[in-house]
Amino acid sequence: MNEMATSTGIIIIATLAVSFVGLMGGVLLIIKEQFTRRWSAYFVSFAAGSILGATFLNLLPEAFDKGADKTRDIIMAIFIGILVFFILEKLLVWHHHAHEDETHVHTRIYSHNLATARPLIIVGDALHNLLDGAIIAIAFMTDTTLGLITSAAVIAHEIPQEIGDFSILISSGMAKARVLIWNIAGALIAVLGALIVIIARETFENVEVPILGFVIGNFIYIALADLLPTIQHERKLTNTLNQIFLIFAGIGVIWLLGTILPHE
Repeated sequence: MNEMATSTGIIIIATLAVSFVGLMGGVLLIIKEQFTRRWSAYFVSFAAGSILGATFLNLLPEAFDKGADKTRDIIMAIFIGILVFFILEKLLVWHHHAHEDETHVHTRIYSHNLATARPLIIVGDALHNLLDGAIIAIAFMTDTTLGLITSAAVIAHEIPQEIGDFSILISSGMAKARVLIWNIAGALIAVLGALIVIIARETFENVEVPILGFVIGNFIYIALADLLPTIQHERKLTNTLNQIFLIFAGIGVIWLLGTILPHE
């Protein structure tokens, strides 16, 4: 019982830490707007590298290690994960992030009226954080080191996402204080996602391998469909080289964490 309580406490603390460190991206936009807009593409580059690193250096090997005789199930779960998140993005427009264009930061909301986009941003952010909490809990329940690495990757992605959220809400005319309050409330939803997984712990143990595959599908979709496309149109050689460097830096940080942290 004590072990379960300790595990639950670690997951909740990690989830809260990830959510509020991610919020710092939005806070940075408020405090240092020009700086944040200028560096947003670099945040995205590092995030893409971190998520790719966590996926292919840690999550995928862990899934195949735990399901050595379930290769087909893992591949199918990854496939389903990619398709599900593509459909969710299309139907709910909730998977959003920082983009660089003439205004440097915007979200993937196809609307001319930013005020009407507010509910989509707020609800979308809450759903996104709910999933993040569930993913972090799943990773910790699989292996503590995997949980830490996954948390680091989620943090890297949360920062540019929150920059995008804050930017569109502020641009819509919402007061900065209200933007901050709404995003803090959304961040707390991540704990609910973690608690759902913790409560369903016994069920999770029976479907651990396909769920890991589903999480991998989510991460692959985020990196390849959401993050990398936002920086692939860069034409300046110096900026391109910096972005490539930061992608590899993100991969390197995840590799380093996987190397120095003990595995269970």
